[in-house]
Amino acid sequence: MQKSPIVQAVKKITPAVVSIIISKNLPKIEKYHIQPFDEFLGPYGPPITQYRQKGKQKVNIGGGSGFLVSSEGIIITNRHVIMSPNVDYTIVTSDEKKYQAEILARDLVNDVAIIKVKNAKGKKFPVLELGNSDEIDLGQEVIAIGNALGAFRNTVSTGVVSGLSRFITAQDGISGRSAELRGLVQTDAAINPGNSGGPLVGLDGKVIAVNVAIVLGAQNIGFAIPINNAKKDLDDLKKHGRIIQPFLGVRYILINKKLQEYFAQKYGIRLPVDHGALVIREPGAGDIAVVPNSPAAKAGLMERDIILEFNKTKVTEKNPLQELIHKCKPNDLIKIKILRGDKIGLTTVKLEERK
Repeated sequence: MQKSPIVQAVKKITPAVVSIIISKNLPKIEKYHIQPFDEFLGPYGPPITQYRQKGKQKVNIGGGSGFLVSSEGIIITNRHVIMSPNVDYTIVTSDEKKYQAEILARDLVNDVAIIKVKNAKGKKFPVLELGNSDEIDLGQEVIAIGNALGAFRNTVSTGVVSGLSRFITAQDGISGRSAELRGLVQTDAAINPGNSGGPLVGLDGKVIAVNVAIVLGAQNIGFAIPINNAKKDLDDLKKHGRIIQPFLGVRYILINKKLQEYFAQKYGIRLPVDHGALVIREPGAGDIAVVPNSPAAKAGLMERDIILEFNKTKVTEKNPLQELIHKCKPNDLIKIKILRGDKIGLTTVKLEERK
């Protein structure tokens, strides 16, 4: 009896998927009893329960997933999986072997990180082949594998690609940090906490995305980072020893028709366009809209400017500014069309490397 393509793909994928265990040394608390009234009541007096610290113990505080992309033990996962300070990260392979993790690079824009197995003693690991996320089709069948809930390793779920180029604001359940993620692949394959960093794979066994987030309270709505973003990070790490990212230096919000209406009703401010990136500071004491000495500042951009075009591409929700920047390289000269008040102007900005 011929096995389904899903079964064949899972057999190919599973050996290269790993679990990442996050642990921390915490105080070990011991319970004991005293009888302060022995002098009056003898050994039958009521005991009082007290607690004291007796050394420390290693406690698992979270978990995630990852997948091997080189036989030397290089692994792709999510940045938020390995962001906690003063913790230990343990890699557990499909054969239940445990290794310490070495962090090689974190992508500050995309939620991607690259780590490596430490002290593998010449072991050669199975690897996954990376596909091309530019060729993903809506409705394409996919498989998600990961350490579901931090407890169920190599959990397999299946579904389809439900949407492309999605934008979400995601929050890490451990640190509480939030981040805006753009250009995501949406899938109805079940993704649970602990699946973060695991692969989203096509039926050919090639990774097309990195599982990253779910919508709490919803069913079958998960998101993954296109694998081409991670491939760029791997290339940068190989060539430069670090991830290279272009930097403009503005804080902004994307304008759409709803935001136009909101500004008019809430603040009485009329935004003259329904697209573009409005340069504006975020809430918070001392925050700024244009970073001093940044490429944007050197090019003369100011707060309340609206960036209409970046490198001759119209800035919209489908073509957000951050995605357009991410497609460039440091030192690229970019033409920017801006709206300042009621006047449209052009300026040239030289992108720099994000520090």
